[in-house]
Amino acid sequence: MSDITKLYGQVQAQNLLNRSLATGRLAHAYLFRGPEGVGKRLFARKLATAINCKQSNGFTACGDCPSCKKMAAGSHPDFVLLSPEKGAIKIAQVRELSKTLTFAPYEAKTRVVLLEDVHTMQAGAANSLLKTLEEPPENNILILTADSSGAIVQTIISRCQSIPFYALTVVETAEIMMQNEKEMDRSTAMLLARLSEGSPGRGLLLYQKNLQSLWEECIALLVCASCSSEKETWKLLLLAEKMAELKEDLPSFLGLIRLWLRDGLLLVNGCGAGETDHVIRKEWNSPQYFAKLRAVDRAARELRRHCNRTLVCEVLLFRLAS
Repeated sequence: MSDITKLYGQVQAQNLLNRSLATGRLAHAYLFRGPEGVGKRLFARKLATAINCKQSNGFTACGDCPSCKKMAAGSHPDFVLLSPEKGAIKIAQVRELSKTLTFAPYEAKTRVVLLEDVHTMQAGAANSLLKTLEEPPENNILILTADSSGAIVQTIISRCQSIPFYALTVVETAEIMMQNEKEMDRSTAMLLARLSEGSPGRGLLLYQKNLQSLWEECIALLVCASCSSEKETWKLLLLAEKMAELKEDLPSFLGLIRLWLRDGLLLVNGCGAGETDHVIRKEWNSPQYFAKLRAVDRAARELRRHCNRTLVCEVLLFRLAS
């Protein structure tokens, strides 16, 4: 048997949907909203599997019936996935979806539609989707996922049953990552779990793109760097080049530096060790830590304005090392 309740964490979401499935009172649309990478998409797929399982019992899907096998293979004709194209859900996508929903499901009793990252939806697309949510076709269930920090049109929120998702514990996050990456050892998983702040998806991204190694190189250099040393200056410049090569992953990397600085700030103020368990610059005081956190925020703003990445990284590293 394949049981959705065995997913890590999200107990509140599990309980809410378990009651709906057990009583057969499913809403026509759900909004799964929470931090990125905490299981919203996986949860939606498991829910879709349970809805059309031929031998389901509440949240429990058999995993052996034709519907379950097609869901596992990604070939179920009555499971529709709509994802952002080039960073946004566009009106043409929503219009095409609306046409699809006018037809009856091919073989299942209920067609399940998963709309990922609806916080990226353009205004026209949101208005078009609103019409579908106001008059939902029969035998269709829509599951929308969104990042908790993203803006969503209030009228869309009001027409969905909202299911909140939360960051996972460090242990839960580590367990999920080790399941997905069999070669990951526990110590690495625990470190990445702390760095990702309860988001397995973010932790796996760090691991797969090897951001952790560059982060550790950066921290080691900042702990002992001195701008007065020509050798250290050259190392900072080389590190800036490596950071610039991260391209779209650079904002996430800045987030790791921000986390390290935050932990250092907590430690110098007697609030105990932070989450990163790495050495800090003990000679830095609170005002200096705050200044360096502002420097990271400024670098992030400059990147959003499409400033030269290498120059932004160079300026940031010299500010952090001073």
